[in-house]
Amino acid sequence: MSHLSLRFLETPPLARGLRLNVSTPLSEVRHLSVNETALVLVFDAFRDGRGFSLASALRAGGFKGQLIAAGAVLPDQARHLARSGFDAVELPAGADLETWTRLLATFDVPMQAAERGTKPAWNRRGNVARPGLDEIAATLNARYAEADPATLIRAVLTPAWGLKVATLSSFGAEASVVLDFVARVDPALPVLFLDTGQHFLQTLSYRKRLSAHLGLTDVRIILPDAADRADKDPKDDLWLSDPDACCDLRKVAPLGRASAPFDVLITGRKRHHKGDRASLPLAEVIAGTLRLNPLAAWSTADVEGHVARRNLPAHPLIDQGYTSIGCWPCTRPSVDASDIRSGRWAESNKRECGIHLPRSSRVTAA
Repeated sequence: MSHLSLRFLETPPLARGLRLNVSTPLSEVRHLSVNETALVLVFDAFRDGRGFSLASALRAGGFKGQLIAAGAVLPDQARHLARSGFDAVELPAGADLETWTRLLATFDVPMQAAERGTKPAWNRRGNVARPGLDEIAATLNARYAEADPATLIRAVLTPAWGLKVATLSSFGAEASVVLDFVARVDPALPVLFLDTGQHFLQTLSYRKRLSAHLGLTDVRIILPDAADRADKDPKDDLWLSDPDACCDLRKVAPLGRASAPFDVLITGRKRHHKGDRASLPLAEVIAGTLRLNPLAAWSTADVEGHVARRNLPAHPLIDQGYTSIGCWPCTRPSVDASDIRSGRWAESNKRECGIHLPRSSRVTAA
């Protein structure tokens, strides 16, 4: 395997060369580059392969100047950038230089036949298997422990893994933060909302307002099975006698059906929520689905700071003392300032609805 070189530029892009979007036609790029000693090709989306094709074509056509990649590029694409003819990449703010450097030296499967005698990944699929979800989770935990949430989300979307990804959101008190990062990476990513039929009206209106504010284009409303609901909870009062069964009916079972097409669910869970979440990893596999928790290490102060900086809309119940918001029958204003989830199932020892737990781990209400 040949040694690949790629410079990582962390300073602001001051007069590095002519900046062109990767959507610019090759003929126009060639014309504009005649007297240029450096070109900066700006990627709009990490899934867009046109920048790699442009770089390869420019090199094949004899361009000898510097080629610099900028915009939406991923650390996992470092080797492919180098193989395609790029000399350098502008790292986005907050990028982990160590991760970029390590992956440049690690990933050796090209997407295009840019090295003589090397088959690209698309021509090796019979021999190259995608890593299992447990292996991917371990990789994410090891490589992205210090990465910002957007970088982690982009990582799980790397084309090399081919994962089908969705976001799971309650549109609750802290939901705006993870959804903000998702929207900035790809506003078309599916967002699954479990409409239990017992949400606060404020939550339903907030879902619409926040989705519009962030530009989310694929919010999917997931409902309980109508026949199951009529059979098991005809009076809508199952929560009184068996809250676990109610959660199974209205959340766990519907999510099981809705999440079946996806390999990954992005969540907004955090360690400061305590309980089973206190040791939450960035990535874990639950019931055959990888759960990505990009905000796992965030504190309440981190959340509040991000909301303020980004001017994100707040859930209307926050002003009434609700710090964690689920269904109205089982949610109260916080009763313990040190425990953000203390208003959930406050009269019992139940801590989770069950969607993030193996069935055998659920706690039965007292």
